[in-house]
Amino acid sequence: MIFGKKKEIYFDNAATTPVDDKVVKAMMPYYTEKYGNASSQHLLGQEAKRDMEEARRVIAKSINAKHNEIIFTGSGTEANNFVLKGLYFWNKSAGTGKNHIITTKIEHDCVLNSCRWLETQGAKVTYLDVDEDGFIDLNKLKKEISDETLIVSVIHGNNEIGTIQNIEEIGKICQEKGVYFHTDACQSYTKVPLNVKRQNLDFMTLNAHKIHGPKGVGVLFIRGELRREIDPLLHGGGHEYGLRSSTENIAGIVGFATAVKIARESYVKDMQELRDYLIDEILKIPKTRLNGSRDKNRLCNNVNISFMNVEGEALGGYLNAYGISTSTGSACSSHSLEPSHVLKALGLDHAAMNSSIRISISKFNTKEEADYFLKILPGIVEKLRKMSPVKL
Repeated sequence: MIFGKKKEIYFDNAATTPVDDKVVKAMMPYYTEKYGNASSQHLLGQEAKRDMEEARRVIAKSINAKHNEIIFTGSGTEANNFVLKGLYFWNKSAGTGKNHIITTKIEHDCVLNSCRWLETQGAKVTYLDVDEDGFIDLNKLKKEISDETLIVSVIHGNNEIGTIQNIEEIGKICQEKGVYFHTDACQSYTKVPLNVKRQNLDFMTLNAHKIHGPKGVGVLFIRGELRREIDPLLHGGGHEYGLRSSTENIAGIVGFATAVKIARESYVKDMQELRDYLIDEILKIPKTRLNGSRDKNRLCNNVNISFMNVEGEALGGYLNAYGISTSTGSACSSHSLEPSHVLKALGLDHAAMNSSIRISISKFNTKEEADYFLKILPGIVEKLRKMSPVKL
């Protein structure tokens, strides 16, 4: 019998993070005392607007942007949809002839599904391959850019395998070629330095709930002069400079900015150490494989491992019985029985794809939790391999 005393260990922080107590404290007054609508002219409304604009400045400063280049959205998914669809339809209406989008095969589902839908509307989309570690070929990117290319959209830190793309080099290529560059930085924000000027970014997606902020609030950075070249998805009262109508989620916005303010480089270093410890110890189990890159080119909180001859869902189920929360891939696609499109893009075979789990840590995780996990894991793997009809 492998089941023992059950703990509660959360290793699924790439799906969402627990909200920091400091963030909760900062948000609470906006539910009970400071509940004004930021569009209202009375005192409560103007107080809400003032605090929203301060939050906008905090987030803008963190990425070296101007405060009016920050557009609040309801999620990272909304921001990704907004930039791709909004740009495409503005250019279609304007007759610019720019109808080509370049992205990668390892993007978040919201980018891939937006691109597939845009193809039904007349867009041309190139999906770049990646190498076995998850990196795109920069020379291939250069060759794919044409006079019709509108935008290049490349995820910064991959949500499944943690690979960090060289967005500064991608930004230089896009600038030289005269095409727009967008990155989804939801997973990398506050973990990897972001500077929209140095990295030549025209658009960038961020969200709060991956950095110990609340769910239901995201950001699209839009480089100033490009605001007039993107059609809104939501029409209404003209909020967010006329680009995203909806009464602003002030509590969530304040919580987002608070999460940014309390982020520390020391937390990143601690997570890197714990990540490397987990990787080194897990790979001592025979017939295991790390998916994605290593060291500085990997998100500080991401571990993705394939265990040969072990079904990933079963492994996750046994770990859950011990109170250890992990994932077999992106939470946004966990309802699907299809293998991970990210692992498929790496060239893994079907068995390796289906034998993977993702362990994603946060600043709140400890070495004691890692040690407990590492104590439990080998026995579960051994048990599942003995149960498997296919022998090693």
